[in-house]
Amino acid sequence: MASPPSSYRGRLAPSPTGHLHLGHARTFWIAAQRAAAAGGTLLLRNDDLDRARCRPEFVAAMLEDLRWLGLRWSEGPDCGGPHAPYHQSERTALYRAALARLHAAGLIFPCTRSRRDVLEAAGAPHEDGGGGDDEPVYPRDFRPPAETPLPPLGGKISVNWRLRVPDGETIAFRDGHYGEQQAVAGRDFGDFVVWRKDDTPSYQLACVVDDAAMGVTEVVRGADLIKSTFRQLLLYRALGAPVPAFYHCPLVTDAGGVRLAKRHDALSLRTLRAQGKTPAELLAQFAETAAP
Repeated sequence: MASPPSSYRGRLAPSPTGHLHLGHARTFWIAAQRAAAAGGTLLLRNDDLDRARCRPEFVAAMLEDLRWLGLRWSEGPDCGGPHAPYHQSERTALYRAALARLHAAGLIFPCTRSRRDVLEAAGAPHEDGGGGDDEPVYPRDFRPPAETPLPPLGGKISVNWRLRVPDGETIAFRDGHYGEQQAVAGRDFGDFVVWRKDDTPSYQLACVVDDAAMGVTEVVRGADLIKSTFRQLLLYRALGAPVPAFYHCPLVTDAGGVRLAKRHDALSLRTLRAQGKTPAELLAQFAETAAP
């Protein structure tokens, strides 16, 4: 008798702002391994919201590199699927609808403060865990009183909108790799941006909206995004969306112990391929370093 199909849905969500490096590849390989072990579905989403840095040639290279590595997915920008489109740049209407719900519930407020303002008020850049998607802790005295009437969102947004976090509440989740995680809202992270003044959704909002809409049951990503998870848990709650499981992978570092970034071209999959590295060699390396 055949086993019933698994309800597991995992995802690969690369951002085409440069060539994929060894760290990306290992995280995506772990995501694919976990989906396969669960007998579930793996989808690919193109997280291309960064208008300034995302380029078509990086999208093409991303798809080619992932296929070269041997990864396969059943839904994505190249093959379609029931949750299309799979390019975030084509899903803006979904993000605006979510923003409107947050606005109607009075959970967000407009902010004209610059990042420099926030950093100077905080006295130091509190960026100790969220990588490039993290934010300094927003000072409470910058926040308008709760009873302040909200202006309308308008057709084109030209100021940042932030989610008002529940000060003092402990936000917790159990990570599939690192175990129990917790942070205190208002202390470890503050009111965070959900929509930017260049009229684009933040990573936090777009990620939650898409993972919920696409039925993702487990999010596999790098450990630099653990702090983002606390913020996203608040958005899942605010939007009444089911919360997936989370599995954060240890980061790959260079010879100096610095975590890899897209500027590490010497460790990009393109460069490694040109040097004669094979997928089998890389996958064997991943298997050796991946934690059980």
